Amino acid sequence: MDRIIDVADYIVKKYKETTGEDLDKMKLQKLLYFTQRESFAIVGHEAFDGPFEGWKFGPVCREVYFAYHDGKIHANTHDVSDEVQYIANNVILTYGALASWRLSQMSHKDISWQNARRGLAPDDDGRNQLDLADIKKDAEKVRPYDHVWDMYYDEFEDVEVSDS
Repeated sequence: MDRIIDVADYIVKKYKETTGEDLDKMKLQKLLYFTQRESFAIVGHEAFDGPFEGWKFGPVCREVYFAYHDGKIHANTHDVSDEVQYIANNVILTYGALASWRLSQMSHKDISWQNARRGLAPDDDGRNQLDLADIKKDAEKVRPYDHVWDMYYDEFEDVEVSDS
């Protein structure tokens, strides 16, 4: 399974390649979270191993937060799987043009973030981890879009495979 730091590194590089711009820390965190959520929506399982905490501005991975500065992930990273690259690419194309604060507001609507914030005041930073089962529930409300085929996943016709 891919590691969260490796996926973050991939997103940073792919975003720069796609837009010519560096990501700010908040946008990186949100694109990373949306990659995890979209993975559940598209393939039914998590994209990577690594926790998110319910920070007041949305889901955050501390490891990534402290490793990212100067437009780069400063950690020993490895390539990520083709499946995760595909999902992350779709996330970048779907959400990458949105402002960081807009992405933060979107993440605040997710039950996984809301549950991690239970019992906290609005200004508390928040260290409670998001539950993967909750992220999976959040994925049920997502209508993923395939930018390669230029259509929503639910528009694809089911293909039957014969044994011949």
